[in-house]
Amino acid sequence: MARKIEPDCRQCRREGRKLFLKGERCTTKKCAMERRPVIPGQHGASRKRVTEYGLQLREKQKVKRMYGILEKQFRKYYDEAVRLKGVTGENMLSLIERRLDNVIYRMGIGASRAECRQIVNHGQITVNGKTVSIASYIVKVGDVISIKENKRDLEMFKQLKGMKIVMPKWLEFDTETLTGKILANPERADIDTDIKEQLIVEFYSR
Repeated sequence: MARKIEPDCRQCRREGRKLFLKGERCTTKKCAMERRPVIPGQHGASRKRVTEYGLQLREKQKVKRMYGILEKQFRKYYDEAVRLKGVTGENMLSLIERRLDNVIYRMGIGASRAECRQIVNHGQITVNGKTVSIASYIVKVGDVISIKENKRDLEMFKQLKGMKIVMPKWLEFDTETLTGKILANPERADIDTDIKEQLIVEFYSR
């Protein structure tokens, strides 16, 4: 199975912004973007000229790295978005937001998408009462997401009890029962406003 091997902090530096790939560390002074906010490499600090193609490429890479998706899978989301009714870029982001690993990240179950992906892969999450271990599983409106009964005594899940978690309006999660629900499909206003999805559409439609 293909996987990312590039260091997380290097990815943030390459994109010139915090992608929050390492959870809480990204909010401290240990974050690489706080200590050395320049592009990796010998000539990173001197790179300035960016072409239109370069802008499109960087936007695509930024979103891929933010969600932890590889190129082949990312292209599939774009192709599926083209087939759906509506705005292609918004459709694509909506599909990616509905990935199971991202959903439980939005619910506050894990500190980063990478941690949430591992939680799903280890079979610790159920959807509508059935164990789902595929991080790319696309949830639907009405789906009930829960932490598996026999995993709730793990320290990482016990810490969630009683916590107040801020999450998008299309989701709900009860920290007492450790159960959440998909209330609606995510709209563009619910997704990171720093993403310029039109650049990604232009990149793939060249």
